[in-house]
Amino acid sequence: MTSAVVVGSGPNGLCAAIRLARAGLDVTVVEAYERPGGGTRTAELTVPGVLHDVCAAFHPTGVASPYLTSLELEKHGLRWLWPEIDLAHPLDDGRAGLAARELAVTAASLGVDGERWRRLFSPIVRNFDDLITEVLQPVTHLPRHPITLGRFGMEALQPATWSVRRFADEPAKALFTGVAAHKFGSLTGPLSSSVGLLLAGAAHAVGWPVAEGGTESITRALLAVLHEAGGEVVSGVRIDPYDQLGELVGGQPDLVMLDTTPGAAASILGDRLPRRVRHAYHRYRYGPAAAKVDFAIEGGIPWTNAECRRAGTLHLGGSAAEIVRAEAATVRGEMPERPFVLIGQQYLVDPSRSAAGINPIYAYAHVPHGYPGDAIEQITAQIERFAPGFRERIVGVNSTTAPGWAAYNANYVGGDIGAGANDARQILRRPRTWPDPYATGVEGVYLCSSATPPGGGVHGMAGFHAATAALRALRSSWSQ
Repeated sequence: MTSAVVVGSGPNGLCAAIRLARAGLDVTVVEAYERPGGGTRTAELTVPGVLHDVCAAFHPTGVASPYLTSLELEKHGLRWLWPEIDLAHPLDDGRAGLAARELAVTAASLGVDGERWRRLFSPIVRNFDDLITEVLQPVTHLPRHPITLGRFGMEALQPATWSVRRFADEPAKALFTGVAAHKFGSLTGPLSSSVGLLLAGAAHAVGWPVAEGGTESITRALLAVLHEAGGEVVSGVRIDPYDQLGELVGGQPDLVMLDTTPGAAASILGDRLPRRVRHAYHRYRYGPAAAKVDFAIEGGIPWTNAECRRAGTLHLGGSAAEIVRAEAATVRGEMPERPFVLIGQQYLVDPSRSAAGINPIYAYAHVPHGYPGDAIEQITAQIERFAPGFRERIVGVNSTTAPGWAAYNANYVGGDIGAGANDARQILRRPRTWPDPYATGVEGVYLCSSATPPGGGVHGMAGFHAATAALRALRSSWSQ
C-alpha cells in the first residue's frame, strides 16, 4: 500500500493527511508536541476551568475555506458561533467603527463614510464565494473567475494608506487600517490593502466566528475525519533528520508532507535538498512577532463605547495614522510605546469557556521580530485607554513572548505566528520562485505549511493544495 508521512499536525498538516488518506494512502502524521493541533489548541492558561485559545482564535477563513467546508466538520462536533458584532475599533473620542455581517450596521457606525464603505465592500460580499476560491490558491493559477479576481486585485495592489484616502472620517479610516494590520508589517507598501479587503469583506460575507469550546474543537473534528479515513497520529516525536521517517513507519514512505518552515525543511532534508532550493529556503524571511497576554477577569471589560461590549474581536490602536506608525516601528525592530493590539471576547457567544463568573480575554500586541520582553503593561494600558477600570477586574494573567512562541511551535520563528513576512515580493513568490510552490526538489517530498500559498490562517488550503500536487506527481510516476 502506498504510504505517506505528514510532519506537523497544524490545520495544513491535518488537511494534507486527510486528502491523502481519502485517496487511499496509508497516512501517519508525526507531531513534535505532546498533542496535535499546531496553532489550533485551547488550554487552561490562567484560572482552572477557564479556557483560552492558545494561538488562533477567530476564523473567517476557516468558515469560508472550500476544503474545510467540504469535510463537513459539523458532523464531528464543530460548531461555529458568531458574535453580535464581529469587530469593533474604538477611538479616543468615544466613537467606534464596527464591522458586522449586516453592511447596514457597519455603515451606520461610520457616519459620513457609510456609503463609501458600502460601495467598496458590496462587490466583494456579492462575489465572496468565487473570490475566496481564487485567493486561497497559489498566485500562479488559471482563474475560474477572472473578472472578480481582477477587480479585487486592482484594489488589493494599493498600499493600505492609499485605500483609506477614500474615507473622510476617522472611524472608517481606523477600522480599515486595523484590519489591514493583520498583515503584520508595513502598511505603506504595495499589496498592503489585500488583507484588509479580504478580512473586512469576510466579516460582511461570512463573519468572524469562533469555535464552540475553543479553537481546539477544529483540531478534534479534523482528527475525527482523519481517523475515519484510516490515518493515524503519533505525538511527541520530533523528526530531524529525514532518516527518522523510515524508522518510524518501518520503511521509506512514498510521500512526505512537511508542515514546517522552509528552514526546518532544509534541516530535515539536509544534503538531499538541491542546493538552489536550500539557498532559497534559507533566504526565506520572517516578519514581526506577536506578544500575547491571556487575562482572566471578573465580569466583562468596561468599554467606554457600549457597542464594544458586543464585539467578538476588537482592534486597539487609535487612529489610522497611529497604527501605521506602530506597524512601521515593528518592521524597523523598534517596540512601539502604544503597539497595535487585538482583543478577543470569545466568551460572549461561548460561555463554556468561562468558570464561576471568571471570563477569558484573548490579547496580543504586534512587536518586533524576536522581541524578548513581554507586553503585559503595553496591552493593559491600551485596554485601559478605551475601558477605564479594566485593571481592577483582572484575576489571572498568562504571558507568551516572541521567544516563547518560537519555543512553543518551531514554525513561529522569532515569534512570527504567520510563518513568514508578508511584503509584496514574498506574498507573490513564497516560499521560492518556482511553478510548483509546494515541491521541494526532492522526489516525493512537499512543503505544506503556511509558508506556502495561500499563506497564514486556519483554512487548511495549503495542505490541500500540496497534497493534491503530491498525488498528481505520484499518479504521473505510476503511468510512466
